[in-house]
Amino acid sequence: MKEKSDTSANKPIKSGFSRAWYGSSIDEFHRCSSDQILGALAANSEFAVEPTQRDAWLEQIVILSNQLMGITGDLFLEFNIPRMGKRIDAVVIVGPVVFAIEFKVGADTFDRAAVEQVWDYALDLKNFHEASHHVSIVPVLVATEADIGATFNLRADSDDVYHPMRVGTNGIKAVIDSTLREIGGSSIDAQNWSESSYRPSPTIIEAARSLYAQHSVDAIARYDAGAKNLHVTTNRIDEIIDQAMAKSEKVICFVTGVPGAGKTLVGLNVATRHRRELGKPTHATFLSGNGPLVQVLTEALTRDEFARRKVKEEKTRIGKIRGEVKAFIQIVHHFRDEALKDPKPPDDRVVIFDEAQRAWDLQKTADFMKRKKNQPGFNQSEPDYLISYMNRHKDWAVIICLVGGGQEIHTGEAGIDTWLDAIQSNYPDWQMYISPRLADSEYAAGVAVDRARAHSNSHFDESLHLSVSMRSFRAENVSAFVKALLDCEEQKARDIFREMEAKYPIVLTRNINRAKEWVQTKARGSERFGLVASSKAQRLKPHAIDIRVKSNPIHWFLNDRDDTRSSYYLEDVATEFQVQGLELDWACVTWDGDFRYNGSGWNHHEFRGSKWGNILKQENRNYLRNAYRVLLTRARQGMVIFVPQGDKSDLTRSPEFYDTTYQYLADIGIPLLD
Repeated sequence: MKEKSDTSANKPIKSGFSRAWYGSSIDEFHRCSSDQILGALAANSEFAVEPTQRDAWLEQIVILSNQLMGITGDLFLEFNIPRMGKRIDAVVIVGPVVFAIEFKVGADTFDRAAVEQVWDYALDLKNFHEASHHVSIVPVLVATEADIGATFNLRADSDDVYHPMRVGTNGIKAVIDSTLREIGGSSIDAQNWSESSYRPSPTIIEAARSLYAQHSVDAIARYDAGAKNLHVTTNRIDEIIDQAMAKSEKVICFVTGVPGAGKTLVGLNVATRHRRELGKPTHATFLSGNGPLVQVLTEALTRDEFARRKVKEEKTRIGKIRGEVKAFIQIVHHFRDEALKDPKPPDDRVVIFDEAQRAWDLQKTADFMKRKKNQPGFNQSEPDYLISYMNRHKDWAVIICLVGGGQEIHTGEAGIDTWLDAIQSNYPDWQMYISPRLADSEYAAGVAVDRARAHSNSHFDESLHLSVSMRSFRAENVSAFVKALLDCEEQKARDIFREMEAKYPIVLTRNINRAKEWVQTKARGSERFGLVASSKAQRLKPHAIDIRVKSNPIHWFLNDRDDTRSSYYLEDVATEFQVQGLELDWACVTWDGDFRYNGSGWNHHEFRGSKWGNILKQENRNYLRNAYRVLLTRARQGMVIFVPQGDKSDLTRSPEFYDTTYQYLADIGIPLLD
């Protein structure tokens, strides 16, 4: 490395999105001094540079100077990966290849977490960085103290993302040379590559972490049609909140969306924009009746915030942080119970109810209040009571109801019409802002919406509907496929599947071991996979799938591969109640005899005692159907469906309970794994 004093020698590539803290051609990099490069990194750093970080950068600069000698290309240091909230140590672009390089300074081994980290970087670029969609990406892990020879097994998957290369400090050049001998094609324009759009699609856990850390939704949301819709909806809600405050109005707002469209992301974004801070009049709380979702998000945010403060060397107790998080996101029933304790209005002026259609009806609420809260004369549905609590404010208040279609999976869930009826009957001064799609059959609120149209304070607003699924970044029409499948629209399901199968693989098997092997093989880096089953799937026990053993969603969704309680182990199964609102990258959907195709429609069954019985009540049939809708829409990247063969000698697992379902799925065009 030449030591020059001419600072004009360092002319970093300008990125429109400022993704890298340093960027230049490799030739310019060699002309710069270590101090110049270090100065550029420090100047663009988002945090105070500690001596340990400075020393690590200096070592990386020296290594790259030696290893990139004689190579023509471009170099970026500290390249931003917004969805993950991290930065790649170095990105080297040579010819048609992008090398994502992660350094472990002082390490002499390659631990699994480090390998997964650099693999995740490569996958993130491939999936979400537009200019990386059609190029080869090679992740390289450098352990600076490792004694390892320059031998490599170059192996790429179908999307041209290579398996991570593990090298010591002298192996980077060998990796580049070996890769370029194998890969041909046009050279990448590094300037255009660096300025290309980054369109991440975060999981709800990733989104919550980023938003809670005060990052803008712009940093984590995609910028395609789905994200434009997301921004329009979020901004419209902010306008409604501002208007309510300015005019001293009370407002209820109904936001609809297809599964995975980002309803929860919208709610979290609004809640973080209006967090409880001194001097802010718009305190907001995110509420959900989905216990597992709240548990997982609370723990994820607590762990993340604790780690962030630990890095900053702030002394704090994890219990204190957990308390702060619980003020931001709460179980809706806890919020409701506070209304019983104190006649005053809540501290919050804005409350966001996730999956509002799942609030309890009058019968279930009254029964609970009588048995658990010693309120024998209670006669309000949960929506009615929650509105009355917010109505205690003398001037203004806003309720935002996030409404999913076909998501009711439990008895006593009131549906969205109960909210509408409560407003019109008991709170006529409230303004209603309603998504026109609320009248669609899947939201089961058509009659109530028709009545609302005659209400003088009703405002129908198309911007309150999220029409594009963002859960599956590989195939946005997964929810449409699942709907057609469950509606027995065989040709429609076949047509949609044909369009999406190249990007979103779905396979079918009757061998549970093959199913597990498939998701394990498909998952790369830290991509999460797991077993899911209906809560009525009582006869999967011969396959070591026992829904009676309740999985802990915190361990299942947040713990890593070393923990037997995590989803990775494929031992604990999660039902629709544990996974609703959350996501996996790859799912193993197990299909029991509770929900059977009969040639033209579905038969609904429940296992009682020693045999299956018919489910007669239409409401309970809908719950079972929706349970499978939830299971079939959990995976972001693909799934395997396991349908048992049954056993002629076991009357509870007769092959006829499974064969027609298996054949129906096969006839739709789902390829067989066997």
